[in-house]
Amino acid sequence: MALINPALPDPGVIAYSGVLNSSSVRFSVSSLIISWPLFVWLSGRIARGVARQPLKRLSPVRRWLTYLTLFIAASVLIGDLISLVNTLLGGELTLRFALKTGVIAVLAGSVFGWYLNDLRQEEDPA
Repeated sequence: MALINPALPDPGVIAYSGVLNSSSVRFSVSSLIISWPLFVWLSGRIARGVARQPLKRLSPVRRWLTYLTLFIAASVLIGDLISLVNTLLGGELTLRFALKTGVIAVLAGSVFGWYLNDLRQEEDPA
């Protein structure tokens, strides 16, 4: 989002100079540097544990957390689409808003797809 704002400044905000907010970008990059390797490591560790003991895949806590993640990701996607259609019907759709909506949809859709694929593998172990 912090990269979209300076590229497409909001003409309705006079005080907005289109300058890149370095602290926002720094925080986003820092979050990715820490969270992405942690996610990959934990996913690999869980996958190895499930490969060694296939019954772990049927763990009620694991299934509950997976369904909770799917619910949250689906809620974000639905809210994102509702916001997009509402803005479109109001005649206020801008490229800036569409890009931000697209970024949210890609992120939430990726999470949803990842965990849905995991559940499908659980149902079809072949």
